[in-house]
Amino acid sequence: MICGMKIYTRGGDGGSTGLFGGRSVSKADPRVEAYGRVDEANAMVGWARASDLPPRLEEVLAEVQATCLRAGAWLASPEKDPGVRALSTDDVAELEKAIDAFEEDLPRLKTFIVPGGCEQAARLHVARTIVRRAERAVVALAAAEDVPAFVLPWLNRLSDLLFVAARLANQAGGIEDVPWKPRSSRA
Repeated sequence: MICGMKIYTRGGDGGSTGLFGGRSVSKADPRVEAYGRVDEANAMVGWARASDLPPRLEEVLAEVQATCLRAGAWLASPEKDPGVRALSTDDVAELEKAIDAFEEDLPRLKTFIVPGGCEQAARLHVARTIVRRAERAVVALAAAEDVPAFVLPWLNRLSDLLFVAARLANQAGGIEDVPWKPRSSRA
């Protein structure tokens, strides 16, 4: 139970949901799609965290999950302040700081790499692609309505962080990046 309330309300049984602030919209509304995709990304980051990551990745990803919840709250609140701190340049800068620190320990990339490797890295790569899907949903929403500032830059940077985190997880597992070797179009 949440705050002594039942988890089910039956309010969405007809295909609509209430946004924070009271407006009811279809569950297929672009706003619901956007915050739903951020929620999906957050769940995948949680699954990646459940795979015994190096402590410094674990610490950063715990903060990422908290920020995903903040981003979702703001996306679900077009008419009312949700009561949580809005995303800011500081949130984007924190991701950049973590990316830079993680990259210091990794070999420089010279080509695309094939996603995968150890289980931890594979989960982080899936999380990265889900974040990209969330980013596309927020872009689609932004074409029709205002979106909270810094959500898009933060999601963009988050996918970069997850890419670097996957490489770091592979390195911690003793697995080298697998370079992509495209076949020639001439067979």
